[in-house]
Amino acid sequence: MTDEPTAAVPVISVMLIVPSADAAVAWYKSALGARELWDLGGVAGLEIGGAPFFLHEVNPKNPAETSPDQAGVTSTRIEVFVDDPDTFIERAVAAGATPGAQITDHRVPWGTHRQGGFKDPFGHNWSVGDRSPLSSFPADRPGRG
Repeated sequence: MTDEPTAAVPVISVMLIVPSADAAVAWYKSALGARELWDLGGVAGLEIGGAPFFLHEVNPKNPAETSPDQAGVTSTRIEVFVDDPDTFIERAVAAGATPGAQITDHRVPWGTHRQGGFKDPFGHNWSVGDRSPLSSFPADRPGRG
């Protein structure tokens, strides 16, 4: 046994800039089944299936951070991996998201990857796929586990 503390695994997440944090929290909870971690009024933490993401309301004093709707463009795509991408996308579109890439089975080296997408009401592009890209390929590649 060792007395050295175990290092925590890093977590990568996104902070989405939105025009209204309250409206965005409500939409992500309703449309995507997100769970609220905390809400500081204008800044909130959410998670989908244990994957955290954050919302920050547009701050007019910081023009470098604006919502895609206000900028007219987005340079980021949010990727989410779920057991049933079809249902996830259908739920988002039923709640007001704009359909994006049609859900398709893509041939990839490890088999088939099912993926499609949508744009949320705040201008953020989402790609939704099955969990197949989350494993190493090939599985026996050195340094992968």
